[in-house]
Amino acid sequence: MTEPTLYPESGFRRLRIDLAYDGTNFSGWAIQPDRRTVQEVVETALSTVAQSPAPTIVAGRTDAGVHATGQVIHVDLPETLELEDLAYKLNRILDEDVRINAIEIAPTAFHARFSALRRYYEYRILDENKVIQPLARLNTASWYRPLDVDVMNRASALLLGTHNYAAFCKYREGATTIRTLETYQWRRDEEGCLVADVVADAFCYSMVRNLVGAIVCVADGRKDPEWISTLLEDKERVSDSLVFPAHGLSLYKVDYPDAAELLERAKKTVARREEEDN
Repeated sequence: MTEPTLYPESGFRRLRIDLAYDGTNFSGWAIQPDRRTVQEVVETALSTVAQSPAPTIVAGRTDAGVHATGQVIHVDLPETLELEDLAYKLNRILDEDVRINAIEIAPTAFHARFSALRRYYEYRILDENKVIQPLARLNTASWYRPLDVDVMNRASALLLGTHNYAAFCKYREGATTIRTLETYQWRRDEEGCLVADVVADAFCYSMVRNLVGAIVCVADGRKDPEWISTLLEDKERVSDSLVFPAHGLSLYKVDYPDAAELLERAKKTVARREEEDN
């Protein structure tokens, strides 16, 4: 892994941008040929306003169909660019399924990806074949069997800690599957929807949706809780048939350390990833 660029070039300043998007009509965050992606539309808007190339770095590379209410990126733009009304100008250019919520000058050594301490995701399921209301259809998955929230939480607790989550991640060459899962907890909201809070230092490709699918297998009685521990230990890839839909998943928060600790955090993250990959 190459050393991250922790400081902007001379004549540029680094901006932290907080944004939200409805992932329904996007092929994920990352730019792909001939596909509409969040990165492509955001960078196009930024470069239009700045009259300069605007490559971005994102905290969490969300997959196709996944939403975000608390995504974070950084971008290095010319110091001459006026920041007043920049968010307003960008939102005038962007389609309504992407919104810039805040823009600020980033602290020294801020790196949206490598400085992050943890990412927070939410997954929503309406079980027992209950009717999903029209406004909820974009961010809520359906399940035909009743699910026991207490069983879900007991099974989810078996996954917490620092592990190799190869069983729950789609393979990507050169990508580590070692992660620290800090929180995986289910609750029912006021509408009776099951909501999972899933928090980790980082997530590998399709990890949350795999974790959800595995726990649902236990909660609806198809598997015993011990099956979860066996999957984790054996590192045998969960069947794609168990992966839950992307639209139930949303990134809602990213944590960063205090400004004085950003540089050290980024260096530690890079060093750990290189060690895990070797």
